[in-house]
Formats: sequence, C-alpha cells, structure tokens
Amino acid sequence: MNKKLFQRLCETPGVPGREERVREVVRGSIRGLFDDVREDAMGSLICTRKSTSGSRKKPTRVLLCAHMDEIGFYVRHVDEQGYAWVNPAGGFDPRNLFHRRVLVCTEKGDHVGILTAGGKPVHISSPEERKQIPEPLGFYVDLGMTAAKAKKAVQVGDFVVMHEPFEEQPEAFVSKAIDNRFAVFCAIEALRAIAKKRGKAGQHACEIVVAFTTQEEVGLRGAFTAAEAVGADLGIGLDVTLCADTPGVPEADRVTKRGDGAGVMFMDSSMIADRGLAEDICALAKRRKIPFQRCILPRGGQDGAAIQRSGHGVKCAALVCGTRYVHTITESIHKGDLQATIDLLAAWLLSVK
Repeated sequence: MNKKLFQRLCETPGVPGREERVREVVRGSIRGLFDDVREDAMGSLICTRKSTSGSRKKPTRVLLCAHMDEIGFYVRHVDEQGYAWVNPAGGFDPRNLFHRRVLVCTEKGDHVGILTAGGKPVHISSPEERKQIPEPLGFYVDLGMTAAKAKKAVQVGDFVVMHEPFEEQPEAFVSKAIDNRFAVFCAIEALRAIAKKRGKAGQHACEIVVAFTTQEEVGLRGAFTAAEAVGADLGIGLDVTLCADTPGVPEADRVTKRGDGAGVMFMDSSMIADRGLAEDICALAKRRKIPFQRCILPRGGQDGAAIQRSGHGVKCAALVCGTRYVHTITESIHKGDLQATIDLLAAWLLSVK
C-alpha cells in the first residue's frame, strides 16, 4: 500500500469546485495506468483503460466514480476588523468547528487561520452561554493579521479547509479528507494491482473508466455529468461510509464494524443497489476470502446514484469502507478494511465479462 500517496491525497486542499490541486496529484499518480485521460467541463478527470482480453466483442464498460472534493468553506466576507466569515461547502456538525486550525487558500498563497465562532471564552461565560452552538454561518477565521493586511491577503471566493496532519496509528490512518480521498486512492491502487499482474492473470475483459469527480459533497454534481458522458453498462460508487462502532451508538446503527472488511452497500438515501450486482460482489469476496460486510446507510449518499440515473439507467452498486468520525478533522480508517476494499475492487474488475 502506497501510504505516501494516501497521505498526500488527504493533505492536499480541495473543496467542491476547487479540486484542481487534488486533480494534479491524481494526474501525476496514474501515469501508465490508462489509455486515455481527459478533463471535462466540471473539472472531473475521466480516465479510460481499454479491455486487455483481446476479444472482438464489444467490451462491457464499467464506470467507477471517486470524488476528489472534501467538505470545506468559501470566504464570503472580510469585515472591518479583518475577520474572514465563511460559507460552508458541504455538511458540517458545528460542534466540531470551534477553535480549529484551518488553511485559507488564495491565488497568491495559503494562510493558516483559526476557525471559531463569536462568543465569550470559558472563563467569562455562563453555563447557558457555553451550551449555545451556532450554525456554520456563524463561524469566522482569525488570520492573525491586521485588518488592512487581511483585506489585502484574502478575498471573497477564496476557499478554506481544515489544516491538520495525516497520522498513522498501529491499525488505522487518521486525517481530514479521508472522505473521499480514500476512494481516489482505492481506485488508483486497484488499477495498479491489475497492471502489475502478468499474463492472463492481469487481463480484464471489461473497459474500465474511472471518473475522479468534482462537487460530490454538494450534490453529486460532477458525477452526473461524467456518467452521462461515459454511458456505462455497470457502475460502482466508491466512498467511505459510517463506522459507528463506538461508545454511545446502538449496535443497530453502527452501519459497519471496524476490522470486518470492505463494505458492500445495499442501500443509502441516494441509491438502492442492483441486487444481482451487489450479491455477485459478495459472492466473489467469499470465493477469494476477502473480508467484507453488507451494509445500509439510512442517511447520506454517494456518486453511484448519479451513475444509476444516467442515460437509460445503469446497474450500479456501491463499494465502501467504514470510517470513524466522518466529516471531522480526525476521520479514521482501518488499514485492513482499506486493503480489503482495494483487493475486492481489483478482483471484481478482473471478473467482469
């Protein structure tokens, strides 16, 4: 597993609509894996690897979608005191936003700031005041500059991401933006695994198209246009999902369990998977002894929904990896579950006829 690539992907800033830095990391990481690479008008990277089986029949076209964007903010106003007020791009729980280190990304350079909300500090606030939690629009960034310098350095439309390092634990990786740099990494590693196989072992009958998509966190926008352009026969949405096997969460609500392997998503609020396709993936995992778990996410969606609804409709499933503390700066993914997802994706691509 290329841990350095995973770290670089997670630490690279890229909110919905501003994925260009992530896209360039992807470009540099996929050389030799695809026969054609192009960027569409939405900024998604559409990468095609032709069938290697040598068959004369038209190959099945498989589309994998892995979104490049992370939740973040746009600067919407710089006030007279030099504070930069932000607009969320993606879904945040405000309880996770107080006094966080952020990176304000501008055309002329990046600036470290402190994200917080208005209000009294703990030493001079009442118990009732300490219970108040504002909405994300109530947060601002302290740039540590004079007002004049802040107004010169930052402008409306600049974007903001959480600014914390990628860390490795004995059995897990912890970082911001594992949602969804995991999927980008998974797709690249699965294609690398296929490319490294020699002879018939590495031949795939299907045509593999990977769309590294934009703006998923604000409504699957890049995936809708990519899926329409590709016209796939089968589709897979790659994404994280909840791993809520932690204190305070009922067992029935955990979605996945850490260490139980890759997730095959049968239903979320955006898509109900094609039953036959999902069962085929599960059967393949059993035959190959790849650990996996079946799961349903009551709320939340992924790019597979856009593939499913494209054209005249596409048979689609979602391959996911359970992640603790999703949509925070400490998203945590189990190394074994990550590897199982890569292995299952590669095995499935080689099995498609």
